[in-house]
Amino acid sequence: MGEAIVRGILANGALAPSQIIASDMRPEVVKALTEKHGIRATTDNLVAANEAHTALLCVKPYQLATLLENAAMKDALKNKVVISIAAGVRLEKLMGFLPQSQVIRAMPNTPILISEGMTALCRAKAVKDEAMRFALALFSSAGRAQEIDEAQMDIVTAVAGSGPAFMFVMIDALADGAVRMGLRRDLAVAFATQTMQGAARMVAQTGSHPGVLKDQVTTPGGCTAAGLSVMEDGKIRSVLARTIEEATRAAGKLG
Repeated sequence: MGEAIVRGILANGALAPSQIIASDMRPEVVKALTEKHGIRATTDNLVAANEAHTALLCVKPYQLATLLENAAMKDALKNKVVISIAAGVRLEKLMGFLPQSQVIRAMPNTPILISEGMTALCRAKAVKDEAMRFALALFSSAGRAQEIDEAQMDIVTAVAGSGPAFMFVMIDALADGAVRMGLRRDLAVAFATQTMQGAARMVAQTGSHPGVLKDQVTTPGGCTAAGLSVMEDGKIRSVLARTIEEATRAAGKLG
């Protein structure tokens, strides 16, 4: 995810490669980051933290304590903007690690890799408006970004962070149905993919409720109505809603 954010930012020119320094414990990854993206990279987290104006913590929740629980790191990040993408780790806990930093939580999703990301951000009380504007602009450069209340973060993690996986399953299932009816696999995937993308863009660009757009496609007695009937028989609405409910509960346990 860290590299996906870097690629998205660079692709849209939000920052120049010379403005980014990344760290990773694996020398081969450091080498690859430098060669692929032209950014500076190091195996020393402290070097990156000391040089940074804004630090992105792109680690798993269980790795935060090892990364931050030392005086040198706390001092390196003192008074700086620190953005954590560690799922489920709340601001209170982050502030416990970094009491003198401006701490922001972010939940991006993997489409940020192709500049179609959706990122939710929430901030600690000490975070200044200028810092929040920078964070929003950074993630907006590779998609969309929205500030929310922290109480909503687990829900957003489920619907946006995990959401691409749910969308992939639906594309795969639609393609499977088309293959079963005789369409070649590559064509089935292409049609299903473009259809989902087009439908999503219609909701975003028209501002219409998805139900209204659905009704506009559905002719009485037609093939769309027949397909929707099968979906309703399979209780797809409740299955998808419960998918988000369960993913939200799981997100709340990650930190």
